Amino acid sequence: MELWSSPSPFAPAVPAAGALCRSDPASRPGLVSKSPLAESRGCVPGLTSMIPPRNIVISGATSGLGLALATGYAAPGVRLGLIGRDSARLQAARQRCEAGGATVVPGQIDVCDAGTLATWLTGFDDGGAVDLVIAAAGISAGPPRGQALEPGDFATRQIRTNLLGCMHTIEPLLPRLLARGRGHVAVVSSVAGLRGLPYSPGYSASKAGVRAYGEALRALLRPRGITVSVVVPGFFDSPMTDRFHGDKPFMVSLERASGIVRRGLDRGQARIVFPRLLAIGLQAADLLPAWLGDRILRAVPFHIVPPEPA
Repeated sequence: MELWSSPSPFAPAVPAAGALCRSDPASRPGLVSKSPLAESRGCVPGLTSMIPPRNIVISGATSGLGLALATGYAAPGVRLGLIGRDSARLQAARQRCEAGGATVVPGQIDVCDAGTLATWLTGFDDGGAVDLVIAAAGISAGPPRGQALEPGDFATRQIRTNLLGCMHTIEPLLPRLLARGRGHVAVVSSVAGLRGLPYSPGYSASKAGVRAYGEALRALLRPRGITVSVVVPGFFDSPMTDRFHGDKPFMVSLERASGIVRRGLDRGQARIVFPRLLAIGLQAADLLPAWLGDRILRAVPFHIVPPEPA
C-alpha cells in the first residue's frame, strides 16, 4: 500500500522542539511564568508553559476533531503527520494544512494495522523528533434500530479502532519519547467513558478503555518527563455526531470543541473535559445505586446509525 506521495516523506522540515518548558528560566528560552490558574485546571505540577510543538502526529486527521486540530496546528515551520484511511479525505486534509503553511506527511493507514502504523510512525519520527502525538481516530455504533442487542462485530470493531487503534498510535513512539525525556501524548476519550451508556455498550467500553489507558500512562510517564493529556469531550458538531439520533445536551460547535482541546493541550492539562455539566451528570449517575443510574440513563434513549463498512 502506498503510504505517502513524495520520494522522501520523512525528510525533516524543522528541528525538533522540546515538549516541556521547566521552571528554571535560565535553562529554557521563551519561558512563560507558571500560572496558578493553569495548575488549577489540571496542568502537570512544575510546568510553566508548553513549547509550541513542531513535529505533530494526529490520527483520525481526515474528519471531525482530528481534522480541526490538524488545520489549527498548521503553520509555517510545523511538520504534520496526518493519519487516515480514506485517500480522498486524506488528500483534502493535506491540502488544507499545506495552505496553512505546514509541511504535511500523509499516512493512509488503518489504525487497526499495528505493524504498518508502527513502521510509518518510526519513519516520521526519524525525520524529526515527535513533540506531540494525538490519538483521535474513532468510530461509533450501537444496537440497530428495533433490536435489543448490539451485534458482536459492531462492538469488537469499536474496541479495535478506538482502544487498540489508540494504543497502536502511541506505543511505537513511547520508547523514543522516553529516550529523549520529553514529549506530549494526547488521547481522545468521551464522556461515554465516564459511565456506560445502555444504547452504545461497545462505544462506551472502548472510550472507557481509552480514558483508563491515558490516565495510567500519565501517572507512569510523568516522572520521565512525558506529558499525557486525556481529552473527554461531550457532543460537538461532527460527522460522527450527525449519526447520533437523540438528545444532544450541551452540544457545541466543532470550532469551539477544537479550541477547548487546543488550549488545554497548549497548557499541558492532564484532563480536558467538556462540557462540565454533562460530565458531572454522568459521573453522578455512576455514583448512584446501580438500579437508579440505569433507570435514569434508559430514560434518555438514542440511536446511532451504523458506520459505513471499512
